[in-house]
Amino acid sequence: MTTDVEVDVVLPCLNEAEALPWVLARLPGGWRALVVDNGSTDGSAEIARALGARVVHEPRRGFGAACHAGLTAATADVVCFCDCDASLDPALLVPFVHEVRAGTADLVLGRRRPLGRGAWPAHARAGNLALARLLRRRTGLRLHDLGPLRAARREPLLALGLTDRRSGYPLEMVVRAADAGWRITEHDVPYLPRTGVSKVTGTWRGTWQAVRDMSRVLNGVPAREGVAR
Repeated sequence: MTTDVEVDVVLPCLNEAEALPWVLARLPGGWRALVVDNGSTDGSAEIARALGARVVHEPRRGFGAACHAGLTAATADVVCFCDCDASLDPALLVPFVHEVRAGTADLVLGRRRPLGRGAWPAHARAGNLALARLLRRRTGLRLHDLGPLRAARREPLLALGLTDRRSGYPLEMVVRAADAGWRITEHDVPYLPRTGVSKVTGTWRGTWQAVRDMSRVLNGVPAREGVAR
């Protein structure tokens, strides 16, 4: 399928009304925002639509469910992913897209570098570091982060057959891409204190659920449907 849209940016969204205006304003010209509403009750979908984004509704609660709904709704050749909480600037994706288009990488990831107090809680950073080390053992990739800022081509992403619909989705993408022989690169990106309350890394319980979901992916346990966000 062809499209006039240069790039689709998938923005999983659960009650991000306060952050949406900043995030959408930072989107590069010619790119399309796909705001995947995952059951918001604060008017996020209406705000996104009023600001010109395409809104995709995903009733199944879960970070992976929202991300995959956006991926399947996308039509552009290159698809990016970015959190919708104003912790990451979608404009940072421009060099990621250039790298994918130039053919020097198949999947480009952002390595989060926290700016400002509280940008990345210590327990969340520790969990991410532990998983990155396990990922290196599993794939040989020397990655440092499993962050949400990333870019790749749409059709190869769909062909990976991702099945996790919880917090394991980002890791499953990397593992399956590595197994398929993809060239995967990582670049530093500034990570800002998020707007609003985190559904995952803001609490020990949320972080533990995310680590558990990702550990299941690394251990080859069948993917799970469900909430975990």
